[in-house]
Order: sequence, then structure tokens, then C-alpha cells
Amino acid sequence: MSTVGVIGAGAWGTALAQVAASNGHDVRLWARDPALVAAINATHENAPYLPGAALSPRISATTDLAWVAEAEVNLMVTPAQAMRSVLTALPARAQPLVVSSKGIEASSHLLMSEVAAAEHPDSPVLVLSGPTFAHEVARGLPTAVTLAGEDTAARARVADLIAAPQFRPYASADVIGAEIGGAVKNVLAIACGVVEGAGLGQNARAALIARGFAEMTRFGLAKGARAETLAGLSGLGDLVLTCSSTASRNFSLGAGIGRGEPARALLAERRTVAEGAYTAPVLREAAAAAGVEMPITAAVCALLDGAPVRAVIDALLARPLRDEG
Repeated sequence: MSTVGVIGAGAWGTALAQVAASNGHDVRLWARDPALVAAINATHENAPYLPGAALSPRISATTDLAWVAEAEVNLMVTPAQAMRSVLTALPARAQPLVVSSKGIEASSHLLMSEVAAAEHPDSPVLVLSGPTFAHEVARGLPTAVTLAGEDTAARARVADLIAAPQFRPYASADVIGAEIGGAVKNVLAIACGVVEGAGLGQNARAALIARGFAEMTRFGLAKGARAETLAGLSGLGDLVLTCSSTASRNFSLGAGIGRGEPARALLAERRTVAEGAYTAPVLREAAAAAGVEMPITAAVCALLDGAPVRAVIDALLARPLRDEG
């Protein structure tokens, strides 16, 4: 069997480690926190991030990034804004890097795959994205994802390592589309949470998902994504999941804002990262640079900056009527 590295021991990284270990591979799971590493190795559980999930003994947690780098493939599952610093510290090798985080780098407006390619130009870079709640993946419930990469041999190798009857990767060459869907849906999930928290009803949420998907598509096409990717697992599929469940960190953040709780306070009290809060202002700037109108994204930015919920909703509803599309 093979050795798989997973860099980032949050809920999603731990769930992916469990997927690889369940396939019979040895997994090296990297975390910054020595106490978390010791606890995972002693108890075979990641209690802070994935409580109740019994982890395979094939998973070895570590703080040694160089040891993880020796794996045949490395899955990058750090928070988006920490991705570059971890990649800089990761020893360069020619093995595939699989970006499994969703976001846009604030300082550069680059997608995570672009950051990975810049830091490790000799490594094939792939993207793993789709509708995936970590706790369901760790339990072995059926899940389908997009595995995107231009290097077909690397893509086939990674698929062979992670594919299982309950975890189905669908291949794509559209890296940009897979990434944009995963990044934008986090912002839209905050908006759907606001609709829930403010008690605006199911009609409003359905409309928001549809109009949000239109925003995602406009931005994605402007950046070179394929329409079919945006309508697939990593786009529409992930959007529907994240915009429909309180298990979503971004949705629950929005729900709190919709109830009138300050965004700053909600973010400060969280252990886990709601990536949409960091992606929203970056996405707004990137959309403006691309000449793409994204009113829902702009509304989420206003709410994160502390604008009154009612005023932001009223402004959205007062927008001029237009053709659908």
C-alpha cells in the first residue's frame, strides 16, 4: 500500500485522512499543535474538530512537515489564508499536491491551486472539491466529489488512492471551475444563513440559491471556468449542501448575523474557520476587477462589516428589475 500525507488536521483534513486509511494506506496527518498531535495518536480521535469519529490506527499525527512531505501524495487542507506559509515550509518534491481547501488568497487574489503551483512548480497540482460535510465522510456515508487536474496521470493516481464505494471522485480537467465553485459557495452560504436567521422563509432561500448560482457562474466564466463544472459537484452540488444545513460553518455564521448577533463576535468565538467570511471581501475585489456584478457577495461584505441586516436586505430587494441570467 501507499503513504498519503494530509496537511491540516481540522475536521476536513481528518476526514480525508480517514478515507485514505480506510483504503488501506498509511496516513501522515500534519498539525501545528503538538498537544493535538499527541491526543490523536493516543486516543485515535480528533476530539476538538471531529468528535466521536474513531480514527484508523493507520493514521499517524505529526508536527514534522518534512516527514509528511515524503508521502507519495499530499493533500493540502489548511485554512486558505495559511496555505502559502505552509507550502513555503513544505520541502519541495515532485509528488502531486491536492488542494482540498476552499478560498482565495487575500493578498494576491490567487486561487489555492495557483498558490500551490507558484510555491511548488515541479509538483502536479490538483483540486479536490464538492459537497462534503466532514462528519459524514468520516462515518463512511456516500459522498461524491470533483477531482480536477490537468495532469491525467497524477489525477488517476490520486483517484486510485482515495476512491471507494462510499467516496466517489469524478475526474475533471477544469481546475479553475472546481476551485471557484468551492470558494464562492462559502460566501453564498453566509447569505442563506442570514435568510434563515432573519426568518425570511424558504421561498427567499431558494431564490437566493438560484441568484447566487448565477453570480457564481458569471464570475467563473469570466475567470475561464467551464459552465458544466460550475453546474456540477464542486459548484451547484456544494452550493446546495452548504446553503441548506446548519452543519455548515458558513450557514451557521450567517444565521447568527440574521438573528442580529455581531459578525465580529461570532467569528471571535469560533474554533473552526468560516472561510466565507475571509473570502467575501477578496471575491468582491476580484469580481470588480473582472467587471462582474455580484450583489449578493457585496451584501455579505456589508453584513460582515456590521451593516444592519434589515437595511442590507431592503437594498437587495430594491434593486432594479432585470432579465434572468
